Amino acid sequence: MSWPHERDFAPVHDRLPYHAIVDRACPPWPDDARIAVWVVPNIEHYEYLPPEGAVDPYPRTPHPDVRKFSYHDYGNRVGFWRMLEVLDRWEIPCTVSLNVAVLDHYPAIAEAMAARDWEFMSHGLYNTRYLTGLTKEQERACYDEANAVLRRHTGKHFAGMLGPNITGNSWTPDLMAEAGMTYHADWVHDERPSPLRTESGRWLVALPYNYSLNDAPLLMRSSAEGAAYARRCIAQFDELYGRDENVGRVMALPLHPFAIGQPHRVDYLDEVLAHLRAHSGVWIATASEIVRYYRETAMQDDLAALERAEDER
Repeated sequence: MSWPHERDFAPVHDRLPYHAIVDRACPPWPDDARIAVWVVPNIEHYEYLPPEGAVDPYPRTPHPDVRKFSYHDYGNRVGFWRMLEVLDRWEIPCTVSLNVAVLDHYPAIAEAMAARDWEFMSHGLYNTRYLTGLTKEQERACYDEANAVLRRHTGKHFAGMLGPNITGNSWTPDLMAEAGMTYHADWVHDERPSPLRTESGRWLVALPYNYSLNDAPLLMRSSAEGAAYARRCIAQFDELYGRDENVGRVMALPLHPFAIGQPHRVDYLDEVLAHLRAHSGVWIATASEIVRYYRETAMQDDLAALERAEDER
């Protein structure tokens, strides 16, 4: 029997063709590590009087919202330094999700990050200036300005981005590739890096960030607070690490100084990092190290598999 409107549906979207993890070649990480972990401190600045835009970043009250502003300001004045003590204790290489204006506003923080040779990933100019609603030219200008500030401070260029407050437009990956970036962290759809298509034909890498382990919403909303946060982080690590098939997975650990840097919470970060360091076969790496290794070892296999799947459709 034929249904009257029977037809083939178009692909879900054109960015990330579907590829089940059970069908993907999953080589181990360097030195046969079972799992790659990237630790992502979000070092941000929330403006006291943000400009008008497509999205109001402080919907609680009209501006200025002192409660909202000062909660985040605490992170840069106090929480960062408490978080830093724990990261130093476990010698964690970090990839900073950076509102690049931080480098001008907080020289002491910029110096501390540079001294540890942390990698910088773009998180826009401020966390109160979203990409959503910008025109293509306005978004290009944001990337140009962010790279200009980073070059002035470090001589480097942003290799990847987590959108400011996880915002973007339909063309964002295309403009990122145009700006010379190699990875995008907004696409949290897998447990391994994946190819991300752009209109130029150049493939970015979708490097999974993590919303379910994000300390800011978890610690601001959970009634169990830090104990539940630590249990969740450790449970995810144990599940990914313990896989006997499809090793080579990746776990992101997002951190926010205004959340995890609170005095009643920081010990839970210490507990999580101690658990990671107690296991062999764990590659704690920067975003660029993970992306580079994926491109060199597995990305071509993924692209070939995607090409075969599209030919069969």
